[in-house]
Amino acid sequence: MANIKNSVIVELYDLAITGRKDDRFGRVVVTRRLNEADLAKKAEERGSPLSADILLTSMNIMRGLAKEEIATGGHVTFGLGTFGLKVNGVFVGDNAKWDRSKHSLSIQVYPSPELREMVNEIGVEVRGMAPSTMVINSVVNVATGEENTSLTPGGGANVSGSGIKIEGDADGLGISLANTETGDVVSIPMNTVLINEPSRLSFIVPSDLPAGTYLLTVTTQYSASSSLLKEPRSFTLEYVLTVDAH
Repeated sequence: MANIKNSVIVELYDLAITGRKDDRFGRVVVTRRLNEADLAKKAEERGSPLSADILLTSMNIMRGLAKEEIATGGHVTFGLGTFGLKVNGVFVGDNAKWDRSKHSLSIQVYPSPELREMVNEIGVEVRGMAPSTMVINSVVNVATGEENTSLTPGGGANVSGSGIKIEGDADGLGISLANTETGDVVSIPMNTVLINEPSRLSFIVPSDLPAGTYLLTVTTQYSASSSLLKEPRSFTLEYVLTVDAH
């Protein structure tokens, strides 16, 4: 990697599951969040012969076609990955039928060779322990089994991490979902939080949650010591969670 073009920063967190006090795991620091509109605007600013509006329109057309093909069993290479359907659940007997209470479909994504090659060439700077021990590792959609991908209105969601117990009396504590397009924030009522522990949360997704893409944030004053934090701290899952129309 003599000519490194891209680089990221990694922060370290305690890896409690190994039993060793000095074991750590790393997370890439998220420096910015971009959507298709942001990318189209950047392309236009860099001299694209197509305007941002035309680029977005083209992407929307291609995305719609890709969805149609995937929905009928196609494997589609689109952008930086190949997408296809995966079957979840166990079938009993050679003539078993589809049972929505036991079986589901989810999306499998395979990164393109181009993307894999790029990842191997990224430079990494490890800058030590993260300033906060609070971290969200994953959000699992109970209805589909998908991890860090989606939420189902009216369904359950399991959050795993460290230091995420919702505790304290300051304003704004709890689980929130921010729509990445509109900026609207939906707060999850505490009476729908079924599990509230330092390493895991479980909650019911609002049944009327509008379709869109969301960022999940947990805000708390929880501390592993006997006293609460004076100021709340927050952690936002780096993955965007999709809510489909219902």
